[in-house]
Amino acid sequence: MKIGTTKERLSRAVLLTERIVGKKESLPVLSCILIEVGKECILRATNLEAGIEVRIPVEIDEVGMVAVNAHVLAQTIRSVSAEKITLRNEDSNLLIESRGTKTLIKAVPHNEFPPLSPMGGSRGISVSRDLLMRGIQSVAYAASPSMIRPELGSVYVSMNSSGMTTVATDSFRLAEKSIRSTTIKNEQDLLIPLKHALELTHVLESIDSEMVEMHLNDSELIVTGNGLQIGQVRYISRVIDGQFPNYKEIIPKQFTTEATVLKNDFAEMLRKARVFSGNDQHVGLHLYPKRKIFSATAQSPDVGEMSDSIDAAISGDDLDINFHIGYLSDCFSSIASDSITLNFSGPGRPVVIRGVSDASFTYLVMPLNR
Repeated sequence: MKIGTTKERLSRAVLLTERIVGKKESLPVLSCILIEVGKECILRATNLEAGIEVRIPVEIDEVGMVAVNAHVLAQTIRSVSAEKITLRNEDSNLLIESRGTKTLIKAVPHNEFPPLSPMGGSRGISVSRDLLMRGIQSVAYAASPSMIRPELGSVYVSMNSSGMTTVATDSFRLAEKSIRSTTIKNEQDLLIPLKHALELTHVLESIDSEMVEMHLNDSELIVTGNGLQIGQVRYISRVIDGQFPNYKEIIPKQFTTEATVLKNDFAEMLRKARVFSGNDQHVGLHLYPKRKIFSATAQSPDVGEMSDSIDAAISGDDLDINFHIGYLSDCFSSIASDSITLNFSGPGRPVVIRGVSDASFTYLVMPLNR
């Protein structure tokens, strides 16, 4: 194997693949990037639950294959100062040469590298890269970090001819993002494990093609697009074979108290409350429509206590209710509007947060029982 390419092109490909390799794996090849050179150069990595394949344009002098430690390869490429890099086999290892430098990296037997799933599947779909990326980013923080209940540790993606809906919940809060689109022709529902969904958004950020292709093969999702200054990128992720909760039933249809506030004012009030809330991060919200009061209180025996009020348009019944601060504030980056509406359905019932004049995003938070 012998190829020549640019540092920037190789760096981008190695950076993408390095993120997928297994951590502290008993099988050394899972900590490696496989470089395969035939008619083109392909870099592959997998941790058995997810995999990636990146094709890069190179000058090919000799075909071949080598598997080397991903971290060592990435550090070596970063340290190169020259623009041009040559990679070739030397005694079954990988020799990296650039102007004035030579680095030999010990290889791992590449025949142990697990094969990645081929392209195909009967449920192929073309979707906007931006649509898919925004949909996942808008809700992923609401998924459970635990996979004890796999459906709660995943991002639910539902696509049909009217657009795409993404949903995530950990049973304490729920985020739903709906984006209209005319580019989706086929229906498809899938559950992507949270860590793979987050990795997918990173891959999508490295893709410059307007559309990506999605294929569902048995228990795997395959997403394909063209990368920035590199060739085709193919990401493979395990998907969950399960049923997402019927979340529509838990979103209240009627409300007893409503408040409209500036998003930045509410965020600043919660930031101050976080300082005084101690380890439990609890905040009390107090709404008194007739007196036009919207305030928050927090206290900690170690820090002290606070009470802040902000301007708000309030209607309905008086209400005192407690929430976890992080659960309330996590949604702000997903709301484009400057103002938000908080709809309460009474004591012990969830609050529904939406951007003013934006029906595409819904966020629900359960209160604390105290």
